[in-house]
Amino acid sequence: MAKEALLEFDGTVTEVLPDGNYRVKLDNDHMILAYAAGKMKKHRIRTLAGDRVIVEMSPYDLDRGRISFRHKSDKPLPAATAQRRPNYRRR
Repeated sequence: MAKEALLEFDGTVTEVLPDGNYRVKLDNDHMILAYAAGKMKKHRIRTLAGDRVIVEMSPYDLDRGRISFRHKSDKPLPAATAQRRPNYRRR
């Protein structure tokens, strides 16, 4: 089956599990287990409980999925994240 045949659903992250998985409640009230896509890991996109996400699922297994996008929220950044130091050294 082609990669384009994936099903996409909107949902909300309800729980962050310790092994890199997430429990996601879809808009149609189904609970699934999902993991972050490779690009999200590469660019260190953090996903927390309560975030709105887009989940890609295979039509063969409707209990697992891949989080491909995290919607930007209107919430302000926490103070610790807003005042992070840059990743380069000053001389």
